[in-house]
Amino acid sequence: MNDIDKPVSGFEKQMPHGWVWDDTRTFLAVARHGTLSGAAAELNLGIATLSRRIERLEHALKLPLFVRQQSGYRLTEEGAGLIEKAEALEAAAAAFSSGVSSATQLSGRVRLATAENLATALILPALPQFYAQYPGITLELVTDITTVNLHRRDADLALRMVKPERGNVTLRRLGMLGFGLYASPGYAEQRDSHHDGGDFDTDAFITWGDTQAHLPAAQWVERMLRGREPALTTTSLATQLAATKAGLGIAVLPHFLAREAGLICVAEDIGVDQPIYLVIQTDLTQSGRIRAVADFLTELVANNRERLSGR
Repeated sequence: MNDIDKPVSGFEKQMPHGWVWDDTRTFLAVARHGTLSGAAAELNLGIATLSRRIERLEHALKLPLFVRQQSGYRLTEEGAGLIEKAEALEAAAAAFSSGVSSATQLSGRVRLATAENLATALILPALPQFYAQYPGITLELVTDITTVNLHRRDADLALRMVKPERGNVTLRRLGMLGFGLYASPGYAEQRDSHHDGGDFDTDAFITWGDTQAHLPAAQWVERMLRGREPALTTTSLATQLAATKAGLGIAVLPHFLAREAGLICVAEDIGVDQPIYLVIQTDLTQSGRIRAVADFLTELVANNRERLSGR
């Protein structure tokens, strides 16, 4: 379950944990039609997407909203009790958007700071769909997040793994990025034939340089090395991934990147998983284009929650 944290400014969210705004429309459409197919036609969405949204909303609210029957979806008592509140939210959303005739009228530049691995493997593949909906918005991606400070207005919003401790920002925890210890198939095979599996004393490690020594992954490797020198240090995750694929050693990598690269997990749960936070400058939370990007990122992480966590 995701946590919605209080922003440093004191601004508080009133929505349930794990809530995604579009799930309200999905809930009402399914309740009104009684079938996923009818709701899908109204919302112009796929049935699998609708089903996933309903399950996500039930998980967020910790309530069964529908009884799934062969003939369709029937509201539970809990679900029926939420109809009035959902319709109030629908009316509020309609009132909020009354000044904008369509999403295509939203325009302007949005500066988003995020980690390079999230930018290249998660956000960029989904951007065509976002641009199709919001052709007037230009997204500027900043992946050198070590130099980005939202309080200085270096970016409008950020998707990051470090929780800000100060500044006038609103933040929300969207999910977890899971990490494990990975090796190339060749290194793993050689390791299995010569290693007792009890420690990492004879392993070659690929890790971060001094600038990134504060990262949980770097600190974990430092503890395992026990004073030994690593085989290689780098300043980017992409380089570590390439070095691991080349068989130069083992590295702490995000599960989703390592698995999709065909690497072998040497140790799955090493205690360095990191939360993924959506951070927005508080005075920008009511901006239409900022909200559009924030909703896009929220749903993107939600739809890839298992992939990102590695569970």
